[in-house]
Amino acid sequence: MLNECIDGLNVKDNGIYFDGTLGGGGHSYEILRKSLPNGQLVATDLDDYAIGRASERLSEFNGRFTLIKDNFKSFLNIKEQLNIDGFDGILLDLGVSSFQLDDRERGFSYMAPDVELDMRMDKTNPLTAKKVINEYSQEDLKRILTEYGEERFASLIASNIVKVRKLKPIEKVKDLIEIIENSIPKKFQKDGHPAKRTFQAIRIEVNGELDGLYEVIINMARSLKKGGRIVILTFHSLEDRIVKKAFKELECDCICDKSLPVCVCGKKKEIEILTKHPITATEKELLENSRSKSAKLRIAEKL
Repeated sequence: MLNECIDGLNVKDNGIYFDGTLGGGGHSYEILRKSLPNGQLVATDLDDYAIGRASERLSEFNGRFTLIKDNFKSFLNIKEQLNIDGFDGILLDLGVSSFQLDDRERGFSYMAPDVELDMRMDKTNPLTAKKVINEYSQEDLKRILTEYGEERFASLIASNIVKVRKLKPIEKVKDLIEIIENSIPKKFQKDGHPAKRTFQAIRIEVNGELDGLYEVIINMARSLKKGGRIVILTFHSLEDRIVKKAFKELECDCICDKSLPVCVCGKKKEIEILTKHPITATEKELLENSRSKSAKLRIAEKL
């Protein structure tokens, strides 16, 4: 949904923008191109490979961008370190990037059975998928599969993981897939790959994807200049709920008891939500990119 994201940002030629999820640099490239000749970009990513690849892709705009290896959740620190008063636009394309999924050695995908379980966006992160699977308690495994994967068979999968690892470590993608397939009744394995929810849950846990997301969205929106836009693309319901909740909190004007004659809370409406319903992929994009099926785009403007 490249065009929808860039259109949502309403890029100006002298604006300053923040791309918190650099990835392959596609969104950053378009922001820099649209903001010619004077626009500036700050972008973050935890993946060294992503930063190196994007740096090459953006090289024609040298002098107009700053790439930082960090989590976008360090937004306020980055803003302070760079002495930036406010942004004209902020973009988050949440979740794992396509090139990370396509890099089979990273262990993100259940489509690469012979790869070791890893799933780290940041290769310096000591927590891997293999560590989660082999060291987390049965109770914690059940919790993350339920909360982060919304997996109805979380209890059985967690129980079977613990049984198998008592006999031998679970190291490869195919080892985990086998456990999942043996835990979910065949009649419930018709709607997509049976490992999809479990892999999502473990990836979220390894990378702490939901930790602090609500707070950073609030901080980002408050760091926009008047008329600046925040554009957030999500790929599963857990992320989307957090974005929706944060936007509603920022759009709310006065939370006093309605029986009071005057406002005493002092809360003021801070943003205008421009997408009352999230934007989803067009039929054309769905045909070209099946991963866009679950994408939801929400946009808000600072008042």
